Amino acid sequence: MTNRKSWNQYFMEITEMVASRSTCDRAFVGCVIVNDDHRIVSTGYNGSVAGNPHCDDVGHTMRDGHCIATIHAEMNALLYCAKEGIPVKNCIVYVTHFPCLNCTKALIQAGIKKIYYKYEYNVDEYALYLLKNNNVEIEKL
Repeated sequence: MTNRKSWNQYFMEITEMVASRSTCDRAFVGCVIVNDDHRIVSTGYNGSVAGNPHCDDVGHTMRDGHCIATIHAEMNALLYCAKEGIPVKNCIVYVTHFPCLNCTKALIQAGIKKIYYKYEYNVDEYALYLLKNNNVEIEKL
């Protein structure tokens, strides 16, 4: 018998590797979008707008306790799909940290059907409400 990793273990490990590319050291977050065939559709990590300086290099641009220079991992993964015309409807998302409220709304709006996450981080009650109300499953691994 083989000790083959489960799909969840496999994709979460990839998600953690993606997070290692984050350029905002306030949170190393990775996101992997996967389709029904267990194929990776897109990845994303926390980082600055392409072509702009990274927090790692120039420091954080802080406003109201948040670094506003950073695009969240989930948004980077979704925005790549939008730019390239890749559908994400009914896909599954693996993310290192529970998505913030804005990322939760974007994932729901994009048609994501399930979210797996590893770390609880600022779990927003309204995000939980929206996920339940929109029949998006969420599971901590």
